[in-house]
Amino acid sequence: MKNTLLGLCLVMFVFNSFAHTDTDTDVAAAKAAIKEFAGALQTELKSAMKSGGPVAAIAVCSTKAMPITAQTAAEHGMQLSRVSLKNRNPLNTPNAWQADVLAGFEEKRLAGKDISQLGWTETVEINGAKEFRFMKAIPTGEVCLRCHGSELAPEISAVIAELYPEDLATGYKEGEIRGAFVVTREVSN
Repeated sequence: MKNTLLGLCLVMFVFNSFAHTDTDTDVAAAKAAIKEFAGALQTELKSAMKSGGPVAAIAVCSTKAMPITAQTAAEHGMQLSRVSLKNRNPLNTPNAWQADVLAGFEEKRLAGKDISQLGWTETVEINGAKEFRFMKAIPTGEVCLRCHGSELAPEISAVIAELYPEDLATGYKEGEIRGAFVVTREVSN
């Protein structure tokens, strides 16, 4: 009996170790995809800012952000998106669980946590399939305020109004949570 319990405990330890490793691997893969996507988008935005200022950067967000997102997601075999409680593009509206995570991020920010370190993960079962979920908070930096701050230049406001008539993504201050990157992936049982 003692050997059976010891064996069972060993099996459970090994199983839990592998389950933990899978989550670590999933989180690492999610972070790598986010880093690649953010880097590619940032490169495009910096180039646009150099050549045409914030108005050109808004055009990049309008025409290139979604294709870069889709390409990165396909290359990494996962779904990738950005969401915000104050979204500019209606396609970036969070669903219920994403909104809950964003609210939790905001509570942590208000408690003094470093936004750049805020991440969240879970694996859930939906209709018999397991889904890995990861979110990473996006901090609002000084450069973001040119298009997302409280005081926008008239030409920026005009372009935003034209491209995003339902825009909610202004009024931010540096150091606030702009939104979050979201990665989901179906995982095998």
